[in-house]
Amino acid sequence: MNEKKELKVEEIKAAAQARGCPVQQALYYVSGFLDGPMCGKCFPCSMGSYEARNRLRSLAEGNGTQADLDALKLIAEKMQLASFCKKGKDTGRFIADWMAAGVYDEHIKGRCPEKECKGLVEFSIDPEKCTNCGLCRDACKHGAIFGEKRKPYLTAYLPYEIRQARCIKCGECLEACPEGAILIIDKAAAMVKA
Repeated sequence: MNEKKELKVEEIKAAAQARGCPVQQALYYVSGFLDGPMCGKCFPCSMGSYEARNRLRSLAEGNGTQADLDALKLIAEKMQLASFCKKGKDTGRFIADWMAAGVYDEHIKGRCPEKECKGLVEFSIDPEKCTNCGLCRDACKHGAIFGEKRKPYLTAYLPYEIRQARCIKCGECLEACPEGAILIIDKAAAMVKA
């Protein structure tokens, strides 16, 4: 029989804290809590966790609003106060601790300071650093990178660029580029430039 091992709250918390972005940490923690240790016996914990996950996803996807922050604050307070068990109270506390630090506010402004929330960032190629080697295009399995490799007999090249509509922000181009020409930039900043 192939049984799935249920993670403990401490294991979920440790894995969540390995992420840099507080929104990603909270999203991972709440999702892990819902998938495993949550028993679902008390309303504040079960409904609060599901709603918190939805609100955190909105923030991570770049669709977060002040209403999401207000709802998360209320959910965290109610979970800490009314959950029957320590697990539910700890989940509410985990959300509230990061909210008190004010880092969620950046997400509703369109910025992820850690550049981990895919809905808030874009991958771009710095033409000053790019040597037209083509390794980024070869690494991109989704055909999001266009341009021409450098050839000794040509003087003009089609520069490499990332087509945002195709880019899934997997980071494989970032790893493939030997020059460090792939940049992760705030989507809000990219829109101001355009």
